[in-house]
Amino acid sequence: MELNLSKPLVVFDLETTGLVVGQAHIVELCMIKVNTDGSEEELCMRLNPTVPIPPETTAIHGISDEDVKDAPTFKDAARRIADFVGNADLCGYNSNKFDLPLLVEEFLRAGVDFPLSNRRFVDVQNIFHKMEPRTLSGAVKFYLNKNLEDAHTAGADTRATLEVLKAQLDKYNGVKFKDSNGKITEPVVNNVAALSDFTSNKRWADLVGHFVYDAQGRECFNFGKHKGKVAEIVFDQEPAYFDWIMKSEFPLSTKRLVQEIRLRKLGKK
Repeated sequence: MELNLSKPLVVFDLETTGLVVGQAHIVELCMIKVNTDGSEEELCMRLNPTVPIPPETTAIHGISDEDVKDAPTFKDAARRIADFVGNADLCGYNSNKFDLPLLVEEFLRAGVDFPLSNRRFVDVQNIFHKMEPRTLSGAVKFYLNKNLEDAHTAGADTRATLEVLKAQLDKYNGVKFKDSNGKITEPVVNNVAALSDFTSNKRWADLVGHFVYDAQGRECFNFGKHKGKVAEIVFDQEPAYFDWIMKSEFPLSTKRLVQEIRLRKLGKK
């Protein structure tokens, strides 16, 4: 099934120096832009992360410091990447938890504006895990009946993600899904907005889930000694905790939210 798009969709995958968003850097990036007429454009590149790539990470994706020593840094390529994406929606595999927050983190480090407010985010892994819990290699085998060649290379993983998404649209066309509240829907439809709603975690206040919304729409801690408490109240009662977060290795996008919460509280006084 071909994608039904009202605006372009960029399917992307990252290979990185690690798995912690606030600390990891991108070493390889691949994007496939699917336009509304079905045509495709590709952007794939290796990047110098400006930090050493751990040997255990190289063992997974095969990219070493030597491989990227002459590659551009993300800051060098940031404007080109942002221009390629344009106003497109974004899609990936486990992208809502990792690839998207890390991509935004790199743009923030580079000082390049990359607005999110008018984009939809489709996470193919969430469709897969909700409908058929497995890995990307398992998804390729399950949906496409073939093995994933060159796994853990951005190009192969990105192409596989796009093919799996199309196969999911065919397989789950008209299939009902019951959520944790017992509500029955047919969520896997050929519509990016609906897929975004189905695969996104609406409770997360920041990109990585360090803060979540409560029933009143207030940002609450989702970690540490204040887990479950309203962030605005905690920062008012314990300003040092705000300072600790801002000085620690949290993602810049999380720190931006924390600053907004703090400034909002100060503006009420």
